[in-house]
Amino acid sequence: MSGFRILNAGIFATIQDRGRYGYTHLGVCHSGAMDEYAYLWGQMLLNNHTQNSIELMTGLKLQATAPIQIAITGANLSFKINGISKPIWQTHQIYNGDILSFEKQLSGQRAYLCVQDGFILEKKYGSYATTLKEGLGIKLCRGDFLACISSSSSHKYRVKNSEIPNYQKPLILRVLLSYQEAFFSPKMKEKFFDSSYEITLQSDRMGYRLQGQAITPNKTDIISEGIAFGSIQIPQDGQPIVLLKERQTIGGYPKIGTVLPIDCYKLAQANIGSKIKFEVINIAVAQKKLQDFNRYFRAYLI
Repeated sequence: MSGFRILNAGIFATIQDRGRYGYTHLGVCHSGAMDEYAYLWGQMLLNNHTQNSIELMTGLKLQATAPIQIAITGANLSFKINGISKPIWQTHQIYNGDILSFEKQLSGQRAYLCVQDGFILEKKYGSYATTLKEGLGIKLCRGDFLACISSSSSHKYRVKNSEIPNYQKPLILRVLLSYQEAFFSPKMKEKFFDSSYEITLQSDRMGYRLQGQAITPNKTDIISEGIAFGSIQIPQDGQPIVLLKERQTIGGYPKIGTVLPIDCYKLAQANIGSKIKFEVINIAVAQKKLQDFNRYFRAYLI
């Protein structure tokens, strides 16, 4: 059977797609690729539609059992084929017996390994996305086998340098102020947007916890409600949490605003200890940015 045998699962390698829609009323979170920009580029390089990929951090090592066309995007994790360093943000033709490895983190947090036509798996609740706390999807383990179709191509496709993100640039996240901004005094809002925050070790796929100037809302007793992707929640200690793909479906802390989704993808690649700042974006500009993103990847968003 054609596919990949997992020799070393590394750090938290999972199967992901764009996520699971329409099940939050059951308490099932959205999940999906943390960096949709990198994920979608991987699919676009292979002309894939509605397919899955491996989202990985360092340490993954796998061996091909057939010729397979792949694309690697996202973080630079020292990608090698048979021990030889290879460029990312492009396609590669893999052959039977080839060993792929991602040995160390050089830039960014998460890489995406996409294969032609996706891995042969079954969807659960309409998605391939992995959410371990809900027992959905697949976290790779040593000895696993991921089947996919055999594919060959003499053509190599790569992303233009101008389209490849620089994950080491200072990160400024654009924020749409929420309907709860009145819970924060003008002084607190000014303090929030003037401050620099550090990403802490307590950050994960659920949300990135930040450390910096504490923000105090003037109202804390709110009724639990649905949580949007990118919501900036202010808990009792005043330290912001940016809620991401595996966020809880409901929550009761005040939210000062919501990070633009395309900026959340950049945040997902930021290292622990990185400094970030926030700036306000108005709704018309935010909508235009999202429209441009969706238009660019339109054929791959189905």
